[in-house]
Amino acid sequence: MILIGLGGNLTPAGFASPKAALGAALDQLSAQALRPLRLSRWYRTAPVPAVDAPWFVNAVAAVDTDLPPAALLARLLAMERRFGRRRAAGEISRTVDLDLLAYGETVGDWPASAGRPALTLPHPRLAERAFVLVPLADVAPDWRHPATGRGVSDMLAALPDRDGVEPLDDADNGASRRLPT
Repeated sequence: MILIGLGGNLTPAGFASPKAALGAALDQLSAQALRPLRLSRWYRTAPVPAVDAPWFVNAVAAVDTDLPPAALLARLLAMERRFGRRRAAGEISRTVDLDLLAYGETVGDWPASAGRPALTLPHPRLAERAFVLVPLADVAPDWRHPATGRGVSDMLAALPDRDGVEPLDDADNGASRRLPT
């Protein structure tokens, strides 16, 4: 299972909200050799680390693709740029953030290369982030970390708290749903 984290707390030009931009980014990725399978609920989440910034909108998508991990990351980063994301040290707020969380059972590190930061799979901070684990539990409640063997519920239980992660109060914010392919 390939898992992508979606997040943003700034509204790009031409969109009504961060959630609308994230949905559009996922739609555009599906036109580029990425097949979305399931999408979690949308969540409103506090910035991490805690700073004076707008709250985020986060979700997790399970997808399928024939792209290898580094090529998939390159597509995700290109999509971020299309939506106005500029990566900078210390950046908290962002329009669109697309993180490659896990790629099947793949465990490994890829060094940075021209135009792409280093890649570690699974995402090295996945188990520390309620804003990732809560929506991940919607999409893949039985998923196990391929390096540690820990399940999503175990990782959630180990978090000091889950404050700052709440379902968006939208009419369309039902449980995880299968997406058309």
